[in-house]
Amino acid sequence: MAQCLIKPDIDFARSLSEAGGESLKKCYQCATCAVACPMAPANAPYPRKEMVWASWGLKDKLTSDVDIWLCHNCGNCSDLCPRGANPADVMSAARNTVYKTLTEPTCVGELMSKPQGLPILFGIPALLWLIVWWLRAGFNGGTWFPTRADGSIVFGDIFYGDYTIDPIFMLTFFGALFIIARGAMKLWKMFSPEGKLTVVGEKKCWVWHLWDVLVEEVIFATHFDDCQKGPKTGKPEAGRRVGHTILVWAFCALAFVTAVVALGHWGGKVIPAIEITTPLKPLNLIKIIANVGALMLVVGLAMLTIRRFMENKKTHTSNYYDWYLLGVIWAVALTGIFSQIFRLAEAVGPAFLVYYLHLVFVWMLFAYLPWSKLGHLVYRTVALLHVRMYGRKY
Repeated sequence: MAQCLIKPDIDFARSLSEAGGESLKKCYQCATCAVACPMAPANAPYPRKEMVWASWGLKDKLTSDVDIWLCHNCGNCSDLCPRGANPADVMSAARNTVYKTLTEPTCVGELMSKPQGLPILFGIPALLWLIVWWLRAGFNGGTWFPTRADGSIVFGDIFYGDYTIDPIFMLTFFGALFIIARGAMKLWKMFSPEGKLTVVGEKKCWVWHLWDVLVEEVIFATHFDDCQKGPKTGKPEAGRRVGHTILVWAFCALAFVTAVVALGHWGGKVIPAIEITTPLKPLNLIKIIANVGALMLVVGLAMLTIRRFMENKKTHTSNYYDWYLLGVIWAVALTGIFSQIFRLAEAVGPAFLVYYLHLVFVWMLFAYLPWSKLGHLVYRTVALLHVRMYGRKY
C-alpha cells in the first residue's frame, strides 16, 4: 500500500489565522464553497482544496497554488458556508502570507503584515524627506517656507526636482519594479509543475494572452460581474467593478500626467520646444487631466471604502492589508488635493507641510508596493496569464 507522509507547518497555519483566516478550522469539507463559487471551473474547483491545505498547514501546497490569486473575493462561498468557515477570508489570508516572503528583503514584508510595523514604514520616508527639506532650507538661507516676490508658492523652491524629487522617486520606482518583477518570476516558477502541461484551450503567443488579461481584468474588471452573477444569497450587495475601474483609470490618468511632465521637464533640456515648467496653470490641459484623475481617485476610493464598511462582519472580514492600502491611497489623494488648495490660497505653512506629507505617502505607495495588496495587481495578472496559457480562462 502506498503511503503519503504529511508534514504540517504549525507556524504557517498560525500565520494564516493571524492574517485573517482564523475561521478555517470550522470547515468540514461539505464542498458548498466550491459549488457556490461562480469563478471556479468544474475541472479545477476552489476553494475547497485550499481549505484543507490551510487547516493542515501545508505551506508548500498553498503558497504554490495558482487558484488563491484567481479568487475575486466576492464572498459567495462565505455567505453560503453552513459552518461559517469564511473561505473567502482564508483565500485572502493565504495571499497575504505569500506577500510577506515572496520577495527580498522579507523584513519589509514582516513590517507590512502588522499594524506595529506602520510607525517604521512611515518613519523611513518621513525622515528621508525631512532631511531633504532641511538641506534645501540651508541653501535658501535657512528659510523652510519660501515664497516668491509676488507671494506665490512653488514647492520646487524647497523640494527641487532635478536633485531631490526626481532622483529619489526614479530610484524608488525602478527599484520597486525590479523587486516585484523578481517576485513575479518566482511566483511563475512556483505555479509551474514538473514536466509538461497539456494545452486544452486556444493556443496563441503569451503576449496576446497578456493583452486579454490586461483589458478584461485590469482595465475593465469584467469578472467582477461574474462574481455578482453568482448564487443568490438573498442579500443586496454593492458591485465592486465600478469602484475598482474608476480607481484604475484614475491611476492611469495620474501616471500619464507624471510621464508627460517628466518628459517635458527632462526632454525640454534637449528639445526646448517640448519644455514644460511647473507649477502648471489651472486651465492647462495636463493640469485638468491631473485634477480629473485626482477626483476619480477620491470617487473610486469612497465607493470601495463605503462597501467595506457595509460588509457583513460575520462572513466578510477586511484585514489589515485591505485597510493599509486604502489608507495610504486616501492619504496620497487628500494630501495631493489639499497641497494644491493651500498653494493657490497662498497658505504658506500648511501648503509646505501637506506637500511634505504627500511626498511621504507617495513614496510609501511605490516603495512598499511588492509587499502590499497593490502588488496583487501584478501577481494576479501573472496567475491569470499562467492559467490562460494552459487552457483555463480563470
